[in-house]
Amino acid sequence: MQLIQQVRQAMRLGLLTEGDQLPTVKDVVAKVAINPNTVLKAYRELEYEGLVAARPGVGTFVTRTLTDASLPAHGPLRKELRAWLAKARAAGLDAESIQALFATTFQTPIEETAS
Repeated sequence: MQLIQQVRQAMRLGLLTEGDQLPTVKDVVAKVAINPNTVLKAYRELEYEGLVAARPGVGTFVTRTLTDASLPAHGPLRKELRAWLAKARAAGLDAESIQALFATTFQTPIEETAS
């Protein structure tokens, strides 16, 4: 699931676009040290979703993108988020505390965060 989420996230952020080749199963296994069958299963799921296509003997390629009209807003928002992260670290929060704070805030309905 993590591999699928990472590929989808890269597609959503415009880091992977139509025509890009995914790393080979062998490369992923070498870098992440996971079972080759796990990588194959993830690639098959992405193919089933219509996001990639396997070309025998050539590789696996992105067939569509997940980016949308919000992509231009990512840069300024990323800059603001980096500033917020710097404030959180300056306040003494470690990575796990920052993740917990973000996750719980993210899951809170917007109406509750406005008050």
